Formats: sequence, structure tokens, C-alpha cells
Amino acid sequence: MTFKVYIPARMGATRLPGKPLLKIAGKTLIQHVWERAAASGAAEVVVATDDRRILEVVEAFGGIGCMTADTHQSGTDRITEATRLRDELPSTVIVNVQGDEPAMPAAVIRQVAEVLRLYPGVDIASVCEPFASEVDWRDPNQVKVLRDVHDRALYFTRAAVPFPRETTPWHPGRDYRRHVGLYAYTVRYLNHFVTLPPNSLETTERLEQLRALAHGAHVRVEDACEACGVGIDTPADLQRFAASLTAGVSR
Repeated sequence: MTFKVYIPARMGATRLPGKPLLKIAGKTLIQHVWERAAASGAAEVVVATDDRRILEVVEAFGGIGCMTADTHQSGTDRITEATRLRDELPSTVIVNVQGDEPAMPAAVIRQVAEVLRLYPGVDIASVCEPFASEVDWRDPNQVKVLRDVHDRALYFTRAAVPFPRETTPWHPGRDYRRHVGLYAYTVRYLNHFVTLPPNSLETTERLEQLRALAHGAHVRVEDACEACGVGIDTPADLQRFAASLTAGVSR
């Protein structure tokens, strides 16, 4: 399976400014993410950025960087520009790995790419995993996904769903899944997606993947083959990741 990984990275994170260049165990955050992606077997790993400082760091550790505009509203838009600048073929499979996911297993990155090979009718592949606790399930910052029996996404939401109408308490069953922000698609679909207008579901939930569902995309969301860990959004997240490395655990 041939695929490429594109990692969107910007300096302007509000909760953790300069996030991609923060050092953990002697390496920048963006290098940790890049190394996970490189271990997946991707033909290329490209960091798409709007900041020359990130570009210089990526090139210094031997990675490929691509400068993009600083006006993009999302990582998807940034990746789209980068694939155009690099003249990627419409059939090329792209895996979008977020630049703040240093614990993402290489096996899961490859898993989402493989979905497009195994299921030709799929437009977007992604993954999910069980919630660790009811507290996490109720957290609006942790996105939930509802799927049909064939792992096709029905809806993504910040709400605590499915709602137990009777007295049955929450339990970690199949329907209680945290959506992991990892995506695979072809360049052809990516170019189509960015032409679609945002819809009210997307703007209400602030979830870009709802645009794809609203316009009829087939989004397949499998259970991740390994635990995906969590992204780095706060100083506390950064400390936990650093502690996991010290302990010899990567997630």
C-alpha cells in the first residue's frame, strides 16, 4: 500500500503558543510526530506549515517541509494547498496526521491508509477507540462518533451520546467511542471536499468532518488497532507525554 503522510503545523495555537517547536526529551514536538509518521511506511512525510521557523527545524532533522499561506482556517485547507504545490496525483492516498499527536502509533497511521485499498467506495477513513471513563465520555472536548453496523459514520458530536434513556448506566460498549482526528483520503476527494460549503451542523459543533457527512460522503471509522493516546493541547498534556517517554511508554 503506497501512501503519503501530510502533517499540518502552525505556530498560532492559543493554549500552547509555539507548540510545534516545544522540546520534549531533546526533540521538538513536530519531530516526534514526524518520526511516528515515518515509521508507518509512508512513501513520504511532508510537514505543511505557514512558519519558516518550523520549516527550518523540519529540514534540519531531515524531513520534508512545504510552506503554505498563513490564511488557512484548518489543517485540511493547509494540506490541500501543499498537495497542489507539490503536484500530487489525484489518486495519491494522503493521511492527515495532526501536528500535535506525538503518540499516534505508526500502525494506526497505516491502518487508515489501508482502509482505502480494502474498501474502494470509501471517501474518508478514520479511527476511533473506547472511552477510558464516563468523565471522558461527557467531556465536550472529546468528540464522539456513532456508526452503523458496517463501521460507516452516522454522526460526530461533542454531546454525550448515545443517551441511555432508561436507567441503564453508561458502560464502555461498542457504541461509546472517542473519535480520533486521523484521516485518509485521496487527493481527488481532498480537492472536492474543500470546495464544499460549510453547513449548519459543522458550524454548530465546530467539527469539520460533519461537512463531509452532510454532503453524502462515505466515512468509514474503524476501531484503532492500537491505543492512540491524546493530542498535546495544554502544558499538562505536554508533561504527561514527557513522563511517558521517561517511563519508556510512548502513549
